[in-house]
Amino acid sequence: MPVNLEPLDLGRVQIPCHFRCPISLELMRDPVTISTGQTYDRPGIESWILSGNTTCPVTRAPLTDLTLIPNHTLRRLIQDWCVANRDFGVERIPTPNQPADPTSVRTLLNQASSTETSTSLQTRISALRRLRRLASDSDKNRSLIGSYNVREILLRNVFCDSGSDSAELKQESLALLVNFPLDESECVSIASGSERMKYLSRLLFHSSIDVRVNSAAMIEIVLTGIRSPELRCQISNVEEIYDGVIDILRSPISYPRALKIGIKALFALCLVKQTRYRAVDAGAPEILLDRIADFEKCDAERALATIELLCRVPAGRAAFADHALTVPLLVKIILKISERATEHAAGALVSLCTESEHCRREAVAARVLTQLLLVVQSECTERAKRKAKLLLKLLRDSWPQDSVGNSDDFACSEVVVPF
Repeated sequence: MPVNLEPLDLGRVQIPCHFRCPISLELMRDPVTISTGQTYDRPGIESWILSGNTTCPVTRAPLTDLTLIPNHTLRRLIQDWCVANRDFGVERIPTPNQPADPTSVRTLLNQASSTETSTSLQTRISALRRLRRLASDSDKNRSLIGSYNVREILLRNVFCDSGSDSAELKQESLALLVNFPLDESECVSIASGSERMKYLSRLLFHSSIDVRVNSAAMIEIVLTGIRSPELRCQISNVEEIYDGVIDILRSPISYPRALKIGIKALFALCLVKQTRYRAVDAGAPEILLDRIADFEKCDAERALATIELLCRVPAGRAAFADHALTVPLLVKIILKISERATEHAAGALVSLCTESEHCRREAVAARVLTQLLLVVQSECTERAKRKAKLLLKLLRDSWPQDSVGNSDDFACSEVVVPF
């Protein structure tokens, strides 16, 4: 490990050696000092310690104390240096959020769970808000908060039987609770109580979009956390639960969390085959087709998986077949987003084309044959290839008589597609 560092050259500007972390050799963004007096960037020294090392990387002296003390003076000097060199393209490092202190976390949790008359409702709400800010700062903070009995406290707060004066407390508790995974027994406890699920369903129509999204997040956590088909069906049958989740998907693109949580919750609900028709009745086909371009990659895959699920029930097939954008959009998506997206788009087209001659003609008109031949010959998943081959077989009778012989797209007309 080098002790004397040369200034790091960044073209027209050099980073002073004492601003660089001895471990990463990069500009320090969150300098901390250890028991030997040496200063390192926090991520570097934390990784060093977590790897089992008990000595100082530079001096090799034993670490008598693992406390990391923020070096505020050095951090401010680095920030001043960044500002002074901004004309050379150096960006000012932000002031880092300090890790949560275990003692402070325990105090806040005690306040949040207190039922003593000396602890006001506003004190409990304030403690929950401070915990939520800490949880949003870093994974390390969430891990620390989660190491205490936070889920038990929050579940009790969210589903307590108190009057309307505790509505804000419940909502703040829910906002914090969705940051932590629940075990199956906790999910079963929520799902088994019909009033608890009805309460979450009502929150889907709250005036605050944050409350609505947190409710949808909790519904998704519970649905994915239980294995009982009966309980899953019971949840998806809760009044207006589909309407509330789908309404969240109508949120503006400027609130991406609503789209992400909304599609996760809708997909989880649509895994229950018995109630998929309710998703169709609530307008799922139209909203999925309208918002597909607004989703990030992972969420677009989930949206396409939801479309494929809905196309497996008569009501869903009929709704998608009647929408003018369905077939052209699904054809366009093949090989454009990801292998999973291709697989789900092809699967939805198989369901539609199996039942509808009109969809078969639309798919051929949208030039799906070229796409499918490319899928078969690509390195896509076997399931994607299998669906592509099945779709080719379904469309065989819909091919124009001269489509293979005269089209430039099918110059490789000798390709044999095994079925």
